[in-house]
Amino acid sequence: MVAEKMVRKAIMNIKPYVPGKPIEEVKRELGLDKVIKLASNENPLGTSPTAVEKMQERLERAHIYPDGNAYSLRAKLSSKLEVAQDQLIFGNGSDELLAYLGQTFIKSDDEVIMAETTFSEYEFTTNLMGGNLIKVPLKDYKHDLEEMVAAITEQTKMIFVCNPNNPTGTIVTSKEVEEFLEQVPDDVVVVFDEAYYEYVTNDDYPETIDYLSDYDNLIILRTFSKAYGLSGLRIGYGISNPELIDYLKRVRQPFNVNEIAQVGAYSSLDDKKHLEKTLEYNNQGKEYLYQQFEELGLDYIPTESNFIIVDVEESNDQIFDKLLKEGVIIRSLSSFGYQTKIRVTVGLPEENKAFIEALKKVL
Repeated sequence: MVAEKMVRKAIMNIKPYVPGKPIEEVKRELGLDKVIKLASNENPLGTSPTAVEKMQERLERAHIYPDGNAYSLRAKLSSKLEVAQDQLIFGNGSDELLAYLGQTFIKSDDEVIMAETTFSEYEFTTNLMGGNLIKVPLKDYKHDLEEMVAAITEQTKMIFVCNPNNPTGTIVTSKEVEEFLEQVPDDVVVVFDEAYYEYVTNDDYPETIDYLSDYDNLIILRTFSKAYGLSGLRIGYGISNPELIDYLKRVRQPFNVNEIAQVGAYSSLDDKKHLEKTLEYNNQGKEYLYQQFEELGLDYIPTESNFIIVDVEESNDQIFDKLLKEGVIIRSLSSFGYQTKIRVTVGLPEENKAFIEALKKVL
């Protein structure tokens, strides 16, 4: 084809990201009136009411460009995290920040290390820039940091660690991370993707911000999409030393984070009750689903996030299709190499119950 001759070779290896099915699409396709979505790890409580009110007020200024430097949000977040304002960068979701990382650091034939089963956008970023992926298998469904260190060569430019990991919900501990960082060369960029940071209850989870003063090659990614319920507005942020942040800013698009997203994120940080309620519902939902899986005799992976992997002991694609017909959207993990495992987002109590009832019916 003529088109194939036009494009960069690097993109030939890229597979378009396939998101969880939208609710309206399932309703249209199957003629259903009621559908629940437990596929994309969204906050089932929705957005903070306080944030919604503030965003509605700001709509009157939709004709004005947003603050490109996100001054107000930057000031509030730097105070909350106890980092300097020039240690922060904001993106149109963490996905945009991942693209910035590739554009800033990865050149053709650089090696990038990631887990074999983890968030697919690391692979996208690497392939987009023509880098070479080095995938390290998980160990007990966790990142094998020892093997990731062993995989480092002179061509290694970046290492991605998703903690908690998507899709397994597992974490690497403070001790493991400290030993890992001590062994990584200082010219290799280490990216900790902590999209599900707020959900973690394990006391051994590392506070990676504390490592920034000792490791200049460390970048931390977090988001307002999950616990703060702003998935539809796309806003995430990165934390690092001022020098690395400055380099990332050089590839940042002007006005990349819209005004409504900035206001929503700012106001969400003020609504502590909504976040507390979110985490409470999530912890209760996890325990309910654990109990139900045990009663059904299904193996699952204990999680530190707002989703759970469960082995349905049948074709996960078939279970996915059957659950769709029952009005429940989950995530089949066949694309991750699992043939009988599904991932389900922890929902509201009534959603969790509906999922279990549907699962019992289709198994």
